[in-house]
Amino acid sequence: MKSVERWWSPRLHRDMTLVRWGHFGHPVLLFPTAGGDAEEAERFHLIGALGGLLEAGRIKVYSVDSVAGRAWAQKEDPRHCVWIQNAFDGYVAAEVLAAIRADCHDARIEPITAGASLGAFNAVATVCRHPDAFRAAIGMSGTFDLEPWLHGAWSHDFYFSSPMHFVPHLGGAALDDLRRRFIVLPVGGGRWEDPSESWRLAHVLGDKGVPNRVDGWGPEWDHDWPTWRRMLPQYLDELVP
Repeated sequence: MKSVERWWSPRLHRDMTLVRWGHFGHPVLLFPTAGGDAEEAERFHLIGALGGLLEAGRIKVYSVDSVAGRAWAQKEDPRHCVWIQNAFDGYVAAEVLAAIRADCHDARIEPITAGASLGAFNAVATVCRHPDAFRAAIGMSGTFDLEPWLHGAWSHDFYFSSPMHFVPHLGGAALDDLRRRFIVLPVGGGRWEDPSESWRLAHVLGDKGVPNRVDGWGPEWDHDWPTWRRMLPQYLDELVP
């Protein structure tokens, strides 16, 4: 069962798409890779790989357009990339979360986030920035440090967009909430993978008492869709009753 919804986002100043697969179950918000759109996961057979969980009514999967990731991937002005990253976060936390909760008929349900590559950054950042609203993150083969992409254009806006940078200084109720969440960081050991980014983020989270785990997969697992089609069903099966 698939549905497609579009609306004008006042935060992003453009039409945005929210796609849903499934009829019942815990909501999973899936972020595309850098240049992907809301239906990327279906085209690359990731939704098919989740078929058992969807058919069993254990999950409903939602996906959005990767407007922030596209800006980073196209090497737009770093200041614009940071602006759109924060606007995208606001869109997810306010507009997408409200739409998911309305669709689930539960004003308090806490989605799981997931994504691969730059989608992993968005999945983890969403939980770290809004730990009062999102339950867990699955960050597969993640790119977690975007500072090199700034080319020196550092700003406070970037700091607050990047868990690698703001989590070490997090405190109070936000940290208490984040310590009640869980972040799993599976990463392959094959071509185009960089496990060091997952381990760096894991140390940042662990130093603040945030539950997390890095799962290193073997050298046969590349930074590519076949890897993520194996990873995501496994971790959702672990996290969803």
